Amino acid sequence: MKFLVVGLGSMGKRRVRNLLALGYKDIAGFDPREDRRAEAQTKYGIVTHAVFDAAVGALRPDALIISTSPEHHMNYAWAGFERGLPCFIEASVVDPDRILELHRRSADTPILIAPSCTMRYFPGPKKVKELVRSGAIGRPLNINYQTGQYLPDWHPWEKIEDFYVSARATGAGREIVPFELTWLNDIFGKPEPLACVKAKLTDMNADIDDIYHSLLRYPGPVLANVTVEVISRPKATRELRVLGSEGEIVFSGEEKCVRHAHTGAPDWVRFDFGGGTVENNYINPEEPYIAEMRDFVEAVKTGDKSRFPNTLLDDYEVLQTLGRLEQLSEGKR
Repeated sequence: MKFLVVGLGSMGKRRVRNLLALGYKDIAGFDPREDRRAEAQTKYGIVTHAVFDAAVGALRPDALIISTSPEHHMNYAWAGFERGLPCFIEASVVDPDRILELHRRSADTPILIAPSCTMRYFPGPKKVKELVRSGAIGRPLNINYQTGQYLPDWHPWEKIEDFYVSARATGAGREIVPFELTWLNDIFGKPEPLACVKAKLTDMNADIDDIYHSLLRYPGPVLANVTVEVISRPKATRELRVLGSEGEIVFSGEEKCVRHAHTGAPDWVRFDFGGGTVENNYINPEEPYIAEMRDFVEAVKTGDKSRFPNTLLDDYEVLQTLGRLEQLSEGKR
């Protein structure tokens, strides 16, 4: 297979590595920025292009990997669909109406448009899902979850005002809410937004809300208090506690473990999952991203869309939840 990686920033370079790790060599990149093209060529030996149409014409790819900033996702996804090309898209935070329309247009075609859901591939969320589904803590009742990392630490090599995380529509705090809901919803179902408070608490040079406190009700009912922030330093934060009718589950990003206890066996049972392979200047391991890319490629090769676990409709519904939470934060009922 031949792949065109659209966007050669941090995530685009990661996706090139993913494809190389899976044994694919026919990879080209497109990015209007000369510095990013030069870096990708030097690091990974791929051919790069400054013009999208020229890149598609030269490579004639079998699939697009869209790793641009979020405001451009749908432009390239629609361009791919109109060319009959399967597309993998990084997590989105804008354009819900265009996402829904693309879902409607592509649903009855063989063309796979696959929105990213990388957190579902991380060992922590996978183990939490396994424990919840197996009834290890009885019926889930309450969730407390906080995740965050100080925004200037995301890309220490560039200023936050130089990339999309500092723009209000695609701001870092706002972007991560649907990113996290994608895996939480996979475990607990479709939530009802109950309340939200968002604010800017730091003096970062960006007109964004750097913290979202959200209260949701999942089927069951299960209450969830979800805090997404871009404030935590010097360490990133990822802590989940699920209380059940017969026990509890704790997922700690810092300790790199999931543990659970049951009323019939009150000692903690602990699962450690290690740190994986972490590239220089990145904080997350490569393995979950490789596994996600493998599923996308296999879904394309087999023509079985169900082999990729996330859909455009899923993405649309998550963005509807984000929109409702923001309405609640502004006092709209």
